[in-house]
Amino acid sequence: MNGQGTKIFFHVDLDAFYASVEQNDNPALKGKSVIIGARPGTRGVVAACSYEARKFGVRSAMPISQAYRRCPDGVYLLPRMNRYLEVSKQVMTLFESFTPCVRQLSIDEATLDMTGTDRLFGPPRQAAEKIKNHVKKKSGLTLSIGIAGNRYIAKLASEYGKPDGLTEIEPGSEIGFLDRLELKDLWGLGKKTLERLTELNIGTVPQLRSYAPAILKAMLGKACGQYLHDIVRGQDPGIYAEEAKSRSLSSEITFGEDIRDRETIRRVMLDLCHQTMFRLLDEGCSSRTAFLKLRFEDFSTTTAQSTLRHPIHSAEELYETVTGLLDKRWDGNRLIRLIGLGFSSLEKESEKGQQELFEDDMNRQKKVEKTVLALKKKFHAEQVVKASLLKKHLQNEELPG
Repeated sequence: MNGQGTKIFFHVDLDAFYASVEQNDNPALKGKSVIIGARPGTRGVVAACSYEARKFGVRSAMPISQAYRRCPDGVYLLPRMNRYLEVSKQVMTLFESFTPCVRQLSIDEATLDMTGTDRLFGPPRQAAEKIKNHVKKKSGLTLSIGIAGNRYIAKLASEYGKPDGLTEIEPGSEIGFLDRLELKDLWGLGKKTLERLTELNIGTVPQLRSYAPAILKAMLGKACGQYLHDIVRGQDPGIYAEEAKSRSLSSEITFGEDIRDRETIRRVMLDLCHQTMFRLLDEGCSSRTAFLKLRFEDFSTTTAQSTLRHPIHSAEELYETVTGLLDKRWDGNRLIRLIGLGFSSLEKESEKGQQELFEDDMNRQKKVEKTVLALKKKFHAEQVVKASLLKKHLQNEELPG
């Protein structure tokens, strides 16, 4: 994959990240089914799990009760978000030593624009091997890398080689690669879409490619039809193409199966709020604007944001803001495929000039959040939780400890 003008993208994905960090920090867990999220007997959901647990059918966002029925002998751990963020930062910094064009997609996933780096690191496969070896040496973790001329094919290639894989798709070979995949391997296709394709007697990628875009749109809806038309031709549908219009910070999750259970959705959002608030404080930033992104089963996406009069300084306030947006943008009937939330228009604390109204109250609240952050860093655990959040959202859960 060379040639002037040819774009080269790496999609890098740390393998079973949360669970791998736990297994790396505690070798006694290696080879065991590790499930991160909550303890059995509680109403929590699975945040992540090891490959050993996945063999039993355990998946992210699955209720812990269901995970326990499938894997009763698993090791169930509470998340150590501070530790995962620490390792994530370390790895993302390593990526930046290979290219300045790193777009972090989540805590364990990024795309790297490696165009023009061959003079420094050699051909793409050689550069990818160097990245994998460097990350393994510095962090002890494995990752999978997909190499292609656009971000979507690179994403599929990284999934194709998991775990600890390296898959390169040469320019012009995208169609051949896609035809080796099953429809369920195409990123973004949920259970309902696959069922609909089965009803239409479309069972392979070549069959799907044979349909004109107008027919796909008529059968599956405008957004879904266009998406499918693009991806089976090796085209990037633009899911990673949008550039941030302002400094932002977010977390998101794509569900293994489209869901509409409100309780599960709210619990997942609560976890995302903790992750995002933790990162905001850890980076010394503040923001008055929270946003929510929802992607539905038909591939349509809706976004909403809310700007407060004062900076958001707690996970509780962020949660209340984004669940308010959820109630406005979701009627409870449509199946949800992806949820993302976060902050936009970030400001560094040192950049803020005008003092806020109710500054004393805001500072007190912020001190509480920073104290929680400091305790989490000290004890490397997610067992420090504000009582207000426990009372309001986790009344029926077993308290850690």
